[in-house]
Amino acid sequence: MLDLASGTGDITEAVAGRVARVISTDLSAVMVEAARRRGVANAEHRVMDMQQIDLPDSSVDAVVSRFGYMLVPDPSRALRETRRVLRTGGALAFATWAPANRNPWATAYAPVLIERGLQEPPKPGEPGQFALATEEEIAPLVRAAGFDEVTVTEVPVEYRFGDWQEYMRVVTALGAALRALLGTLDEATRAEVDAGARARIERFRRDDGYALPGVALVTGAR
Repeated sequence: MLDLASGTGDITEAVAGRVARVISTDLSAVMVEAARRRGVANAEHRVMDMQQIDLPDSSVDAVVSRFGYMLVPDPSRALRETRRVLRTGGALAFATWAPANRNPWATAYAPVLIERGLQEPPKPGEPGQFALATEEEIAPLVRAAGFDEVTVTEVPVEYRFGDWQEYMRVVTALGAALRALLGTLDEATRAEVDAGARARIERFRRDDGYALPGVALVTGAR
């Protein structure tokens, strides 16, 4: 099994017990090293661009990718490369996020920053968290890459945070660009932005903190 854009190796570790061998890859050498430190016995770790997969044709039985295809500049090319390295009948499964308005857990800061002119709104076709957000976007790309059977399934998710401080820590840890941008703001502006972002998630407050919903899409293809 080939794990593309594997990051720190969560999926690699999860699938390792079900297959003979996992090739765990990421474009970031830092991420690859973090995945290697998990010590998964049957995993090979390699720095690799999913738009140019450094493997022979028809060399793997299955490919997985959690939140990878939406972030590459050319997902069509990445999908064609995926089809190339898959053996006949091999399976592909990958996850992306549904549109931003269905993922309030991830969208507290961006609208506030855009409203204040501190961040440009996303451009159509740009890579990003919500770049492949609908079946209408995904299915034609996958079929054009050479896959015949394509299914896109919605998976509801929920993120729980004990308080606002925990929410801030998690979302800024997940988003390097957001973290860098917030770090450039003066104290007063940062406080204003934080207050605006917090106001956007208050409707999800519960007695024990926040419960923020979201929707992922899982695409399967052969």
